[in-house]
Amino acid sequence: MGNKQTNCRPNYCSRFLPEEQAEIDGLFAAIAGGSESVCCERNRKCYPVPISLEMLQAYLGDAIPQKMICRIYDGMRHIDPTGVNPIPTEYVIRDQFSIFMSEILKGNAGDKSKMIMKMLLVPCANVKAGHIQEFTEDLISSVVHVLYYRNELKGWNMKRCQDFTAGVRPLASQLLSSLKQGGPPIPDKTCDCSLLEDWLLKVPQISTFLNVIIRRGFLVLNSYSEFCGFIPECKDGRDFMSLLNIPAIIYINSFLPSNLQHTWRLIFSSQIHGYSFAKFCGNIIDRGPCVIVVRDRDGYIFGGFASHSWAVKSHFQGDCRSFLFTIFPNIAVYTYSGYNDHYMYLNFGQQTMPNGLGMGGQLDYFGFWLDCDFGKGHSKANPRCSTYNSPQLSCRENFELDCVEVWAVGEFQCEKSTCKKNCLDNEKEVHCLLEMIGKCRHSEGVRNPCDDEDD
Repeated sequence: MGNKQTNCRPNYCSRFLPEEQAEIDGLFAAIAGGSESVCCERNRKCYPVPISLEMLQAYLGDAIPQKMICRIYDGMRHIDPTGVNPIPTEYVIRDQFSIFMSEILKGNAGDKSKMIMKMLLVPCANVKAGHIQEFTEDLISSVVHVLYYRNELKGWNMKRCQDFTAGVRPLASQLLSSLKQGGPPIPDKTCDCSLLEDWLLKVPQISTFLNVIIRRGFLVLNSYSEFCGFIPECKDGRDFMSLLNIPAIIYINSFLPSNLQHTWRLIFSSQIHGYSFAKFCGNIIDRGPCVIVVRDRDGYIFGGFASHSWAVKSHFQGDCRSFLFTIFPNIAVYTYSGYNDHYMYLNFGQQTMPNGLGMGGQLDYFGFWLDCDFGKGHSKANPRCSTYNSPQLSCRENFELDCVEVWAVGEFQCEKSTCKKNCLDNEKEVHCLLEMIGKCRHSEGVRNPCDDEDD
């Protein structure tokens, strides 16, 4: 019946510190209803109380989706602590519970791959890529569910974001694309532990997702520092319908530099600020690194991360931390290719240079481009953008803009206010508009520089 205690416990639980093991033991006892052992009258020995699926479901309630609870339970009962009985047990004993938690939370890629194989609800010999796809979709959905249930979406309103379910399958497919190619096409491709181990090494998000579900679902071994940058805090973005969905936010945020992953602040939205390139520039110039998200008239959603503050220049700027991405119909991130340094470009009011905002590629042949008339753009890649190795992001090479939003990431940079200013200094969109029509401010460069100016 699965109520036999084993002697292998120290070997499997050595990854836990003593206080961590005590917390795991306490969790098992709580799931078991507070009883740690039951006495057998026949031999007068005490055995640990095993837990059933119903006990686990009753303890977790709605914190974790039911299908994921079944996967977790099945993973536990397929663990053989003795190494001599591969048949899954009817119930889960404390050793199986501890081993599962140890491998998932503290194990390496090889350890976790073995646990995932046990959670697929099919015999290990019959595992195909389609089963991994289904597991990954359940994993992503469970992460969003747990964060929502625990009220830990950090200001992101699911009703004010795109439907998160629409982002689950595309993200799962993107993560699954890192499985080694060769053999039968996905989803009929046969998978084993070595293939899963290689996949986990390439896709660290899977291990992070498992950690979030276990730690925040069970409320065990919680560490704020481990997850503080998992989903960013949303600032000033509660009252409009964002182009983003929760899975896309989590995925894109994982590619940002670690010091920029904690906060996203809305600084421009065409829904709020209108369709003015001058206003757009006025809101993004000198605001630090930012994420630009665009939807074209065909419904494609895509954009780019700018690693530096935007500045009007006649040449490219930024660095290799910048990247392009797509959100719909597919989720993908395209990082620096190493071919050239054409990361970011912003210019206007010039007759001989392109006027607008671009990222990657060449002048007039950008991987991502918004024209200064703010009604059109292009994404040219034949076959790939030279800077980011990205394909065409939009539905059509030359697209019509539907809406755009911009999020400043990391520490929000406000304008310096220590200098004496004139009436135009606080109206950056007016300043931008003047430059676009060829008018300059004659006082520029005449006033004394600020004593504390950094540049």
